[in-house]
Amino acid sequence: MAQIVLFENIHASARAVFAAAGYTDIATFSSALPSAELQAALRDAEIVGIRSRTQMDRDALAAAHNARVIGCFCIGTNQVDLDGAMQRGIPVFNAPFSNTRSVAELVLGEAILLLRRIPEKNLRVHQGHWDKTAAGAFEARGKTLGIIGYGNIGSQISTLAEALGMRVVFHDVEAKLPLGNARAATSMAELLEQADVVTLHVPGGKSTENIIDAAALSRMKRGAILINASRGGVVDIPALHAALTSGHIAGAALDVFPTEPKSADEPLDSPLLGLPNVILTPHIGGSTQESQENIGREVAEKLVRFMEFGTTKGAVNFPELPFIEQSGCARLLHVHRNQPGALATLDSLLASHGLNIVGQTLQTNGEIGYVLTDVDGDVTDAVMVALRDHPITIRCDRTA
Repeated sequence: MAQIVLFENIHASARAVFAAAGYTDIATFSSALPSAELQAALRDAEIVGIRSRTQMDRDALAAAHNARVIGCFCIGTNQVDLDGAMQRGIPVFNAPFSNTRSVAELVLGEAILLLRRIPEKNLRVHQGHWDKTAAGAFEARGKTLGIIGYGNIGSQISTLAEALGMRVVFHDVEAKLPLGNARAATSMAELLEQADVVTLHVPGGKSTENIIDAAALSRMKRGAILINASRGGVVDIPALHAALTSGHIAGAALDVFPTEPKSADEPLDSPLLGLPNVILTPHIGGSTQESQENIGREVAEKLVRFMEFGTTKGAVNFPELPFIEQSGCARLLHVHRNQPGALATLDSLLASHGLNIVGQTLQTNGEIGYVLTDVDGDVTDAVMVALRDHPITIRCDRTA
């Protein structure tokens, strides 16, 4: 059976899925490892499971020379060299939906707390002051929530916010069907000018870097609130600090930061520290027991299905092939360079070894092609060597 290596204290639900499928050779690590230790741990792994801190860069991929598949037990996949994994014939899976509710609840909870000025009132009580006043405190009902990024999380927040009596306006670079009474803004500028609370749910990268800068903050209503539970690089932190200290922005909540501590004992370095109208949380938007259990199960099931059937539906860097029942005696998983005649070459090789093709499915994605081939006949080691040694082949395996 394949050796599985799991990092960063992945939920036990993943182990349960592996065990139910008969995978028992599992090594676990409670945290991310430094580069040299990580490479040593990956040496014999066929299935690799990580969360957000483990860096599967070029060196780690090279060390994991037996790896067949990588599972990111989280939403993001920025910590993986996706193109490098693809070039090695390794699909990468993640969990784009399982922590949606957890993030949505955190955002709405923070919105209510900030609208009521709870962080600063809580601090004042702890300091011995009893400031019983309604000044600057508002209900969520009737306020306008502006959602930048109307994907899985943004649309979930939209539904929950309407249940609280909030009006919802959203902006997305893609056309999205509004849920409930939400409506699309014609631009991000329009959204910023209308919203009492702005929440960000966009991917990282150059296209979203510092989209909330000094100019964007100046467009927001005086007394508005900003929440970022997406990616640390989308908010210009010095500009936000200036907007908060000037009083233009009434409060903010951040769960992500441009540079985050690498361990529990390393302090966060941010100019926002100590501001009484700011909630800072350590990237825990999806960190609930429910979401971690769901993520563990979802990703582990994808990894098992790939190992046993070659299914790549939902892979973030690979041609996507859905679940297909195996026919014939054996199934081959062949990753090849996307060149004319690749499939004919594969079929010719199989025929030369007396193997009859009884089922075949192909999908391509830019530079590579991925084909599942079910055959009748004995797939010997010699057959596998011939397939792997051919110049067209990137990787070739049999299902478990």
